[in-house]
Amino acid sequence: MDRRTRTPAFYALATVFTLFVLFLYGPMAVIFVLSLQGPEGGLTFPMRGVSFYWFGKLWEGMGVVDIAAAFRRSVALGAVVMLFTVGLSLGAGLAFRRQLRGSGVLFYTAVASLIMPSIVVSLGIGLQFRLVDTGVQALLARWGFEGMLEGYGTAMGLYTSALGAHLTWTLPFGLLIMLAVFNRFNPAYEEAARDLGATPWQGFRHVVLPLVLPSLVGVGMFGFTLSWDEIARTSQAIGDANTLPLELQGLTSTVTTPAIYALGTVTTLVSFVVMGATWALVTWLARKR
Repeated sequence: MDRRTRTPAFYALATVFTLFVLFLYGPMAVIFVLSLQGPEGGLTFPMRGVSFYWFGKLWEGMGVVDIAAAFRRSVALGAVVMLFTVGLSLGAGLAFRRQLRGSGVLFYTAVASLIMPSIVVSLGIGLQFRLVDTGVQALLARWGFEGMLEGYGTAMGLYTSALGAHLTWTLPFGLLIMLAVFNRFNPAYEEAARDLGATPWQGFRHVVLPLVLPSLVGVGMFGFTLSWDEIARTSQAIGDANTLPLELQGLTSTVTTPAIYALGTVTTLVSFVVMGATWALVTWLARKR
C-alpha cells in the first residue's frame, strides 16, 4: 500500500497491534533477559553482568526441589497425553464421519470441559479418586487383605488422575481439529481405492492416513504443549509427585534469585523446540506427499 493512501485508521490499528504484541511477548522477553543476570544479579533491572551462571545453578538443583525429576515427569506425561490425544482424536474424527447416533450430544459433552473452570475440573477429578481410594480401602478391609491395605496409598498419580485431567484439556482441541480436517476430506480418494480393490484397512493406511498425517502431527503438538504447561487442572489431581509447572509455581514464593527466571526460560524453550520440530515434520511430510 502506498504511504500516501494510508488513513489515520491504519496508524491507529498499527499502534494497537504493536501494543498487543508487546503485551503478549514482552513479559516472556523480560524473563529471558533477566535469566542472563550475572552472579550478583537480582530479580529486577538493572542487570548486573551477563552470564549463564543461573542456568548452572539450576542444573545443580534448587534446594529440596528435584528439578530434573520434575522435568522428566512432565516430559513423560506430555508424551503419553500426546499419544492418547492423537489416537482418540483420530478415532473420534473417523466416527463422526459416519454420522453416528447421538453425535451432537457426544460432541458438546467433549467440548464442555473447555468452558468449565480448570480448577473445578481438577477438584472434581481429585474428589472422584478420593472416593475410589475409600472404596478400595473398604474392600481390602472387608476381604481381610491387611498387608495390601497397609501398603495402599492412593490411586491418584501421574498416569491415572493427572493423565485424565490433562486429557480433558487436550482432547477437545484435538477433536475440533480432526472434525475440521475430515469435513474438508474428499471421499473420492477412498472410493477410488475401493474401486482398485483396496480393503477398508488398506484404504485407511495408504489413502486416508497419509492425507491427514500433517494434521495429526499438529494435534500431537497441541497435546504435548498443553500438557507441558498445565497447572490448574493438575494441581488437585496429581497425587504426591509434582510436574515441572507445579514446581515452578511453588518456587515463585520461595526462590529469590534469577534461577527462577532460568527455569522459566528452559520450560519455554522446550515448548519452542516442540513447535519447531512439529513445523519441520509437517514441512517434510508435505514435500514427501
